[in-house]
Amino acid sequence: MSSYGKFAYVYDELMADMPYPRWLEFAEEAWSRYGKPRTVAELGCGTGAITIPLGGAGYHMTGIDLSSDMLSVAQQKLELHPQGRRFLREGSVRWIRQDMKEWELPEQVDSVISFCDCLNYVLEQEEIQAVFARTYAGLKEGGSFIFDVHHPDTLIRYEEEQPFVLDELPVSYIWTCSLDELRMEIEHHLSIFAREEGKDSLYRRFEETHIQRAYDPQWLKQELQAAGFRDVKVYADFTWHEADEDAERLFYVALK
Repeated sequence: MSSYGKFAYVYDELMADMPYPRWLEFAEEAWSRYGKPRTVAELGCGTGAITIPLGGAGYHMTGIDLSSDMLSVAQQKLELHPQGRRFLREGSVRWIRQDMKEWELPEQVDSVISFCDCLNYVLEQEEIQAVFARTYAGLKEGGSFIFDVHHPDTLIRYEEEQPFVLDELPVSYIWTCSLDELRMEIEHHLSIFAREEGKDSLYRRFEETHIQRAYDPQWLKQELQAAGFRDVKVYADFTWHEADEDAERLFYVALK
């Protein structure tokens, strides 16, 4: 799996079309329904595309990621943010390098979020169980755990529709997939071409392999309940409609 070294520094350009505003809207609506938090931890925060805006909205944010390169980019973005100096002075946005299977903060938080299918990168059932157990322990009583994952059929569709090609400045890629249907595990193979700074005609190529696994939606719900969560809801595709087999992206909201 990628170490997210070189990838971290082109990540935001590759992800420019991702629906970050919709994730932010979903989180805000979930909190309006299930309880407004003051302190929030984001698992798999990457370069801070969700953590930083939520900090700007007044939440005290902790971004947690395993990649030091991703967190380095996030810190650079934070420093350039219009409110960055205030965030740094008040400590209202902070970064911690931890594995989401073992994450732990000195204090419990009001809500935990994990978007952009981060939990699909957790490849074993017992590791998913570890994430749920650590998250339950890290939440205050009444706190919420909100995350999204790919439906298993989404991985099948990825393999059917590949290859994917992006041919734009300053980053392009060729993306192919191979699916193990028995484990419902997919390998994404990317050949990325990134333009060298100040050299319009010179690109460097590097290879990335990312592995994701999709889990049975009902199994995830059962494991959340086994970890102690109550009132577990599963919604479909950024909406508040109950998820069914047609859903591409599943949104879970679980309360402690």
